[in-house]
Amino acid sequence: MAEFTMELNDEQKEVRDWLHGFAADVIRPAAAEWDEREETPWPVIQEAAKVGIYSLDFYAQQYFDSTGLGIPMAMEELFWGDAGIALSIVGTGLAAVGVLANGTEEQIGTWIPQMYGDANDVKVAAFCSSEPDAGSDVASMRTRAVYDEAKDEWVLNGTKTWATNGGIANVHVVVAVVDAELGSKGHASFIIPPNTPGLSQGQKFKKHGIRASHTAEVVLENVRVPGSCLLGGKEKLDERLARARERAKQGGERVKNAAMATFEASRPAVGAMAVGTARAAYEVALDYAKTREQFGRPIIDNQGVAFQLADMRTSIDAARLLVWRASWMAINGKPFTAAEGSMSKLFASETAKKVTAQAVQILGGNGYTREYPVERMHRDAAIYTIFEGTSEIQRLVIARTLSGMPIR
Repeated sequence: MAEFTMELNDEQKEVRDWLHGFAADVIRPAAAEWDEREETPWPVIQEAAKVGIYSLDFYAQQYFDSTGLGIPMAMEELFWGDAGIALSIVGTGLAAVGVLANGTEEQIGTWIPQMYGDANDVKVAAFCSSEPDAGSDVASMRTRAVYDEAKDEWVLNGTKTWATNGGIANVHVVVAVVDAELGSKGHASFIIPPNTPGLSQGQKFKKHGIRASHTAEVVLENVRVPGSCLLGGKEKLDERLARARERAKQGGERVKNAAMATFEASRPAVGAMAVGTARAAYEVALDYAKTREQFGRPIIDNQGVAFQLADMRTSIDAARLLVWRASWMAINGKPFTAAEGSMSKLFASETAKKVTAQAVQILGGNGYTREYPVERMHRDAAIYTIFEGTSEIQRLVIARTLSGMPIR
């Protein structure tokens, strides 16, 4: 087990500087254009693939970093560049984590490479969990998966929403109900291979922020997939459902479902995204405050501005430390006994909203225009308190974990 440290090693520093250079030289110059276009920035994703950032190898290297800091360090630098473009680059990772968390070795080796493609033929993947009537309330999920034993196929029907890369993905990972009586414990995850009949894109959403990232509904109408597309396999699912039924009778401990396992693994990474956006806005505000003059002196000479910047930097560093702690705990198999993963996501996402708002305020009228990037950063930051578990849900998870009570 790697010891917890706040100091990156030489190799990590080299990767961080490489990512920072890509974010500064490739992502930032393209940010405003793709935000206005509200389209997937395929040329930027392809550039990321050419240099090795958008690839299974790079993602795996960071994911299995024994210190746990590879993924949060990478997320922070890319999202420092621009949240919308960065999400287009890393959005496939959520589907990949879903397969890594729940799939067999064969499924991991078969499907994750198809999620990324290669530098000459870039692909993306989508993780589909939320539904029109089941966002935070995962127990209300309606998408059904029914097993056709005669053909060894699963038949899926339903509509997913808020899916990053939904409908344009080469591979979709879909969470569906296999036993409605078990509520959220009766869920399972399925791979939907490329060009599977019955899967289509529904509404594409026009969003407040992260507009370079494609978000859409995914409609499943009698989608048939082979039995081998059930993540983890039928035997493992049957065993899990049997345990859930027995525990339900006894009123025993909760059993985690596939979607929640994916979200738990990804929450510190989302926190790192928020840290990157907050840091970017803070740096713009700091530079502006040093050069913008009012009443014959730089505005940073005023305590009202200087103290805001001090609070902004303090919150950013505190958020990063919570993210790093949770990431280190996760890679080293330490249980989140105090919901440390949710803590990191909660604090970092709220910090991003607050810091970007303060940056707009420090820039004044200029901050409210699209001539300066803090306006876009402020719009982008709003998503962190919403997706992959709202701030309210994070507080609920933390409170339940600390108290052991079924708080509602």
